[in-house]
Parts: sequence; structure tokens; C-alpha cells
Amino acid sequence: MPLTAYNHVPIPSFMYGTAWKKEATSQLVQLAVASGFTAIDTANQLIHYQEALVGEALQALAKKGITRDTLFLQTKFTPVGGQDHRTPYDASADLATQVRQSFDSSLTHLCTEYVDSYLLHGPYSRRGLGEADWEVWAAMEGLYQSGKTKMIGISNVTAGQLTQLCAQANLKPMVVQNRCYAALGWDKEVRKICQVHGIIYQGFSLLTANGEVLADPEIRTIAKRLGTGSAQIIFRFAMQIGMLPLTGTTNQQHMKEDLQAEQFALSTEEIQRIETIAL
Repeated sequence: MPLTAYNHVPIPSFMYGTAWKKEATSQLVQLAVASGFTAIDTANQLIHYQEALVGEALQALAKKGITRDTLFLQTKFTPVGGQDHRTPYDASADLATQVRQSFDSSLTHLCTEYVDSYLLHGPYSRRGLGEADWEVWAAMEGLYQSGKTKMIGISNVTAGQLTQLCAQANLKPMVVQNRCYAALGWDKEVRKICQVHGIIYQGFSLLTANGEVLADPEIRTIAKRLGTGSAQIIFRFAMQIGMLPLTGTTNQQHMKEDLQAEQFALSTEEIQRIETIAL
């Protein structure tokens, strides 16, 4: 079942993340789509992503009849602080220009005329939103209004920053993507704000940030009851509490197993237990 943000744009309920895939990016994106993923997450940030190789994969898929309009593509504008010397824009230009240059470069990399979702990779400071954030956000609002992206959003954001953005922006974000820690109630505060505003919450590092939870005997018991693995229990839990999970697995068997998380359900008691398992 796709999820729908407040602007009525549907987004698949599971997303394949392409960070840290390096030269294997193209092959893994093709494998993910062959396994059943229809949403791909990337960023125009050469330290952690190979966006152009995602584009290469899309071209290879198109030759097999899997067209661009059947896939959901999400990429990001990464500020200078999150880049190395290989910025996909003129780092000395004003911020609106940086956003436009990065976006145009993403379209070229991805061999597309539009993206489905465009995120600010993270605010410029750890607390609050400053002038730089508002400049970048205004440029992203412009991209949305031009129809070149169907959604705009923000990643690595605190509850305070998100509250501020929702209150003061001309356009609220439609998507939030955060690293999700069980020890912080699975980012409960941010998720609550998303729920109130009709924003889709995407959780990443659900497995890597929560190793202890995966190994928890209670999770293993639930997995045994359902005849699945601990990872799939976490992904299913995420879906049932209204989250869109990302997986970055490089293993095709795991890709298929992860997608099967849509096929079973956890009980209310199990959901409540997992919500507080690390608190």
C-alpha cells in the first residue's frame, strides 16, 4: 500500500537506499528493482553516494521495459558542510544558485526530467533554522512550484527544527527522513509532528542503529511466531506505526525477505512492546 502525503502524492511503502554502494550502485539498484522495490533513494553527494550510477541503472532498466514513470526517485541537496571538494555546484555561489545547480546536475545524473522527491540533506546548524536554511528551502519551494519535483522534504532534522519549518515555511515539507533509534522511542517526537501535519516519515538505519534490538529475545520470539527474521519484524513494525522504512541491503535474498514484511501483521501488544523495547 503506498503512503500519501498531505499534498496527495503517493509514495511506495518501502524504499531502497543507495548510500555507500560505491561502484556496485548500478548493479544493486537493478537487483533491488528486480526484487520488487519501486522507490529509490540517493543524493548528489559523492562522499557517500554515486548518483550517476543510479541513473545508469535506470537506463538499463528502461531497456528491459521498466520505465521511469513506474519508479519513485528521491534525491537530496547536500550543503557544502556535507560535501568534500567534489561539490556538484559552485560552492562560492549564492545558496539558491547552489540548489539549482545541484538539482540540474541530479536530473542529468538520473537521466530524468523530474524527481519525485527532493530533500534538504540536513539543516545548516544543529539547533534551530538559520538564514541559510530558509534560503535553501525557498529555492526548493521554487522547484516544487515549477513541477520539477513532486515533493520536497528534509533529512536529519530535530523536532524543534521541524516545528519551526512547519510553522514558518510557505510550503511545509511533505517528507522527513531521519536515522531512527529505538533508544529514542523510534524518533517519537519527530514522528508525532509528521503525523499532525500529514508528512511522510522515512526511517533509515533501522537495523544498523539498533543492533541490540535485533538480537533481543522478544523480537526473536515474534519472528519465530511469524516464520520470518528479526529484520523483517523491525520493518513491519515501522510500517504499522506509519513509517516508511529504508533498507540498503546488498543481498538479493534479504531484499526479497524485506519486501515480504508487507505480507504479515504484528499484534497491538507486539507493536507496543517494540515501541518501548529500548527505553
